[in-house]
Amino acid sequence: MNESNFHEKVGIVLDDVRALFHRSVILQEEDIDLNKINSETTTNLLTCAHTETSLASDRTGLSRERTSLVREQTRLSTRSTELGQIRTDLSRERSMLAGQRTDLAVLRTDLSRGRTNLAYDRTNMATKRTQQAKERTDMAIVRTLLSTSRTSLAKGRTYLALARTGLAFLALGIALFRLFGVSWWTLFDLSLAICSIGMTLIGLKGYLFTTRQVKELETKIAAHQVYY
Repeated sequence: MNESNFHEKVGIVLDDVRALFHRSVILQEEDIDLNKINSETTTNLLTCAHTETSLASDRTGLSRERTSLVREQTRLSTRSTELGQIRTDLSRERSMLAGQRTDLAVLRTDLSRGRTNLAYDRTNMATKRTQQAKERTDMAIVRTLLSTSRTSLAKGRTYLALARTGLAFLALGIALFRLFGVSWWTLFDLSLAICSIGMTLIGLKGYLFTTRQVKELETKIAAHQVYY
């Protein structure tokens, strides 16, 4: 009885030992699987860490690029501000130049008006000069006519002198004829009287001609003197 119980206990113990061995094998397999899983997890964590490191490096590079872009943007903003200031200065200078151009335009207008007035004055002076030239021409014509009239009067005076000389010779011939009577001197007295009559007629004819010429010249002079 004791042996059978012993054998039963031994069988139970062996069964327990087998179960423990089996359980131990299972646990070892599970431990191996856990180690594999742990290795895979570690590998994945390393991969994730490497990826995170790469992302951190990329993010650092992006941060640097963003910093560079911010600096460039700041520089461009400063340049834009400087350009805006330059544009403002140019606008002021353009406004000043526009004002100066307006002043020059006003001055040019005034100069144009002055030039127009000078042109009018010049035209008036030219008209006056032309009128004076006409008057001077008329005066020259009148002077010429007066000179001609003076010459005609001188000719008339010469013809009157000739007529006076003829009358003197006629009186001399008559006086000689009355003094000597009819003689050989009568031919001389007669020729002297005939010559004196001819001289007197020529002088009177020339005087009448010059008198008509002087009247015509006086008419022309009066016609030219109407403009004065």
